[in-house]
Amino acid sequence: MDKTAITDEQLDYYVNLDWTQEFGEDLDFEGNNYHYIKLKEFEEFVYCGKTKEICLQNYKKQLRLLIRVMLEFDDPIPKPGEFEDDSDYEDDF
Repeated sequence: MDKTAITDEQLDYYVNLDWTQEFGEDLDFEGNNYHYIKLKEFEEFVYCGKTKEICLQNYKKQLRLLIRVMLEFDDPIPKPGEFEDDSDYEDDF
């Protein structure tokens, strides 16, 4: 896709689809608690923040950048709900 052809309307469309969200908490390298949100359709997508609310307020900015790059490189954009269920993977350990 031509980079100049990507419109805000296209990005808004993709960003606002009903993506499968997964929330979690973890500790950083200094032992401080943080929250994260993953979108299961995008294996490489994780947004971290001090609270779940901050994650929900801001993750779409990062998602917008990811989708822009995917469109620029003609990478396929998954459809909401289109991901591999990894629940069996965790049972193996």
